[in-house]
Amino acid sequence: MSTAAGTQAYVGLMSGTSLDGVDGVVADIGPDGAWQGVRAHAYAPFDAALREELLALNHSGPDELHRAALAAQGVSRAYAQVVAQLQDAAPSVAIRALGAHGQTVRHRPELGYTLQLLAPALLAELTSVDVVADLRSRDVAAGGQGAPLVPVFHQVVFGRADRAVAALNVGGIANVSLLTPGQAPKGFDCGPGNVLMDLWCQRHTGQPYDEDGRWAATGQVRDDWLALALEEPYFSLPPPKSTGRDLFHGQWLEAWLARCQTLSGTSSAPTHADVQATLCELTACSSADAVRAHAPQATELIVCGGGAFNGQLMRRLQALLPGMAVVGSQTRGLPPQQVEAAAFAWLAWATVNRRTGNDPAVTGAAGPRILGALYPA
Repeated sequence: MSTAAGTQAYVGLMSGTSLDGVDGVVADIGPDGAWQGVRAHAYAPFDAALREELLALNHSGPDELHRAALAAQGVSRAYAQVVAQLQDAAPSVAIRALGAHGQTVRHRPELGYTLQLLAPALLAELTSVDVVADLRSRDVAAGGQGAPLVPVFHQVVFGRADRAVAALNVGGIANVSLLTPGQAPKGFDCGPGNVLMDLWCQRHTGQPYDEDGRWAATGQVRDDWLALALEEPYFSLPPPKSTGRDLFHGQWLEAWLARCQTLSGTSSAPTHADVQATLCELTACSSADAVRAHAPQATELIVCGGGAFNGQLMRRLQALLPGMAVVGSQTRGLPPQQVEAAAFAWLAWATVNRRTGNDPAVTGAAGPRILGALYPA
């Protein structure tokens, strides 16, 4: 990859709500934030013990401060492992800084906080690279949701001058970006992405996720159960809004199942595959509803995140949005598993260059803010 004058390399590191592991990229970013592309990508899974502890820390429990500090160190070591892989893959690249998201364990912007576990000083020590971290809390301090932060980046890489498009990131939670020529991007969290599907799949198949949506494709969607799920008040809230495992978690799933069973009475109970199909349809419907309501003029939906590899979900999105082309982000130059990590590389560029990284129209913050804190190597 050739390098334009003034271009610098940044690393982006992302571990999302799905809690599968860490994606990282080395990205070239030109003057004024122009996107030049990804030089290298690496991934490392969380070990099982760390993943279980991070899941547990989503809820109150004993000795949380001590356990959270240790988990933050574990996350940082996993991040450092990915940085080492990236440095091996691009050994001649001088990395200006890295943007590290950390692992969200609590997201309560209505109470004035969002918590991503990371030990950024340790990460700087382990990598010998300047670290930009804590990228959400400044927006929350300004009255914003702190999420989603990616619409500004989606505008940079996916926005078009000739027509409106939308970008849908389906990680544990799904968020949408609405990109219209001549306008600031809009965006918000639609609702659950993979989180509920993954929980059900792990429980009944022993697998961490439903590969390609094949299990969901064998089931039948229960429209009455889907209607109950869509009664969740979050779906009818106007943007700006954001959500996470604080709402869509195992207890939400159990409460929904209990209501569904009461509704069904003595009628034939759905199979486990039917539940999976209905959860897949919930993600598809809530995402498609968000796009139809807020970007009716969009001609294309660009899907990224792990959900882009779920063939059943992609088919359902296309069926629900017949007037749009539903495509994976790889068709627009950035593979689905790289998009969020690339966004945090770009946000690190913004912080280092003292550029604002949030969009108040997206998050509801009082104004544009420079995000994050810098930990020099």
